[in-house]
Formats: sequence, C-alpha cells, structure tokens
Amino acid sequence: MLQSTLYTTSATATGGREGRVTSQDGKLDTVLSTPAELGGAGGEGTNPEQMFAAGYAACFLSAMKFIAMQQKTTLPADATVTATVGIGPREDAGFGLEVGLKVTLPGMDKTAAEALIATAHATCPYSHATRGNLDITPELA
Repeated sequence: MLQSTLYTTSATATGGREGRVTSQDGKLDTVLSTPAELGGAGGEGTNPEQMFAAGYAACFLSAMKFIAMQQKTTLPADATVTATVGIGPREDAGFGLEVGLKVTLPGMDKTAAEALIATAHATCPYSHATRGNLDITPELA
C-alpha cells in the first residue's frame, strides 16, 4: 500500500520479555523486563508496551506537526502527546492492546485543536497500522 518506502529499519529481540532488544544500527539497545502485573519480576528493563507507547506518542505528535505545517498553522511549542497502552486477555483468544492518546495543545482554540487531532489520527502511520485492530481513543486533554 506504500507508494514508496522512505525509511526502513529493524530490531532484533532475544530472550522475549526477559531479554534484550537491539536495532540494526545499535542506536537502540535495551534490556527488557516483564512487569509484575504480567507475572514478571518487574526488573530494571523496559517492556514492549512502553516502547509502543513511546513510538506512538512521538509519531502522533509528528503527524500533528506535519498537518499544522501543511495548514500553515502554528502548533504550540509545548504541545505533548501521552500514549497510554494497556494489555490484557481478549475474549476470543490470546492478548490484545488498547491505546489512549491524550493530547495537550496549550493556548490553541478547542475547535481547531480537536480538528487537528482528528486529522492527525487519520494521517499518523501508527493510527493507520492499528485502525480496526485496537481501541484507540485520541482526546484533547
């Protein structure tokens, strides 16, 4: 479905939730630990849900910046996106995720802010990848 690929990367996980993940270029090299809520020891490492939340938040904010630039509007310099990722058992089988996106746009008109969030949700690659598969709730804080 891509017209062209602009960037490609990869990461390798070893040891699962109690292992390590590294990117092909070595810029990401992170220890993983299973949270106590999922039956793990809750060690010093991060986990896939935290990494997904970080990636989604950064990508969604970038989508808002892109839309604002296209619309020749100013995005507040202190705009933030907080992605909250939950994991739990699905009714059918296995586990699933849910995502909440809380967007802060200080000083921006509420109607304009909500329109920007909706357009970003229609534009963001993470939103595209998860649409129809996860419950995603973007909202203005």
